[in-house]
Amino acid sequence: MLDRFINREAFSSYEEFKKEFRINIPENFNFAFDVVDEWAKREPSKKALLYLDDHGFEKEFTFTEVSLLSRKEASFLVSLGIKKGDRVMTFLRRRWEYWITAVALHRIGAVLIPSSVQMTKKDIAYRANTAGVKAIIAAADDYAISQIEAAMPICETVENFILAGAKREGWLDLDESILSSEPYDKERVTVNDDPLIIYFTSGTTGMPKMVAHRQTYPLGHITTAKFWHKVRENRLHLTVSDSGWAKFGWGCIYGQWICGAEILGYDMDRFHPEDLLRVIRTYKPATFCVPPTMYRFLLKAGIGPYDFRSVEHCTTAGEPLPPEVSSEFKRITGLTIHEGFGQSESSVMLATYEWFPSKPGSMGKPSPLYDIAIIDANNRRLGIGETGEVVVMGMDRFVPPGLFAGYWSSDGIVSPYRDGIYHLGDMAWQDEDGYFWYVGRNDDMIKCSGYRIGPFEIESILLTHPAVLECAITGAPDPIRGQVVKATIVLMKGYEGSDELIKELQQYVKSMTAPYKYPRIIEFVKELPKTTSGKVIRAQIRNDNK
Repeated sequence: MLDRFINREAFSSYEEFKKEFRINIPENFNFAFDVVDEWAKREPSKKALLYLDDHGFEKEFTFTEVSLLSRKEASFLVSLGIKKGDRVMTFLRRRWEYWITAVALHRIGAVLIPSSVQMTKKDIAYRANTAGVKAIIAAADDYAISQIEAAMPICETVENFILAGAKREGWLDLDESILSSEPYDKERVTVNDDPLIIYFTSGTTGMPKMVAHRQTYPLGHITTAKFWHKVRENRLHLTVSDSGWAKFGWGCIYGQWICGAEILGYDMDRFHPEDLLRVIRTYKPATFCVPPTMYRFLLKAGIGPYDFRSVEHCTTAGEPLPPEVSSEFKRITGLTIHEGFGQSESSVMLATYEWFPSKPGSMGKPSPLYDIAIIDANNRRLGIGETGEVVVMGMDRFVPPGLFAGYWSSDGIVSPYRDGIYHLGDMAWQDEDGYFWYVGRNDDMIKCSGYRIGPFEIESILLTHPAVLECAITGAPDPIRGQVVKATIVLMKGYEGSDELIKELQQYVKSMTAPYKYPRIIEFVKELPKTTSGKVIRAQIRNDNK
């Protein structure tokens, strides 16, 4: 399968990979027809998905079954009047129906909008009305259903509400409708530039934007799955992510299925590290990816070498990985956590690949899909050790598969590329070996007495202190210095905030980095404000600082 889409599968060095790797983009590529159906034709019994939940339900699907069920659901959706270009919002958690629904929507050319079950009535109505959503498909989640039903009267364009896993008045039954439908038998209707999927950004500043990806988006995740996750054909891969997040597209469907791996779909009610460890021991995934925070909780749960005996390769993304977490995990399991960096707008953009050693805390080196540079405010490329904005160059020549088409609006898709440059809004610097090092979002940078201070370094230091469970670094206004560093901290169980602890933490930071970076203000809180994808909303903390 892979040889249809890439020029080579093996490279002797990173330099060769960066220079020689190419993706072959078929004319009118469609993920349902060219990947799912193709695997079903080539290997009818090939396994696609092993699904399980916290209630003992377990079911395995072959590509043949995914193909058939998605064709049946496609017929059901078409019977409701859903057609090419219509937007459909899903709230399906990690249920098996998500995979079937995604493939069904791709098959008929409808635009998928994955959404988190943590959204409120206001979130749902805003997204549905902004995108002009025609149908909502949801899992039987009590909170999500209550919020969707509260939003129903103000969802102006939604014509059908469809429920998976239960029956409920006012909702169509997805599972029953799939089983009773005849398979969709029409040919593909999409071309490569048609929209495939829309991700709403996390919205850490202002209202979220609508990130629109083309039909070729799955091809961009070949580098994610094959060369970063290093998935194995016919072996299990586990990425822990809600289907409402872009990380699910990174790790739970597109690149993994193109590479012929089987997805381990674990639909947990709530994250408990002990339950995740049980799943790893029982089902034995070969490759594994979770956010840095989950690695921290796994370590706190007391993992042992036996827990990860089946795992050959570990990865992480979503937020910077504190170096001490990487070091401790390797000490216990013998496995290196390979970091990756990207956005909802992209596939993996920088990563620690197999050809060079990991530097804990580094973003790694650029994917061959992207011409990545660090520039200043005048678009000048910066040298080694200079902090600037991370950008993708060459957008006037070619937009690679995996990078979004633009931001969706009622007037069409708006391109974000200015003078052939895509500005990520993230600050970083590059070392003498070509590794990139994350500093922070541009609007998260703290300007104190002429110094520019990034939050990540200080957060990483504080997280090594035994009293600190979570923390966020922001700038607080100061009449003399302009801004000072503020640490907002959630304490570990058994610790209480006090003046003595504040002084201890301040001295701890001073002893680990330049003294001017220490937090002059420390506030202890019960929890940090976060988006539905789990990212800390620093903008809210900054507003509270004013």
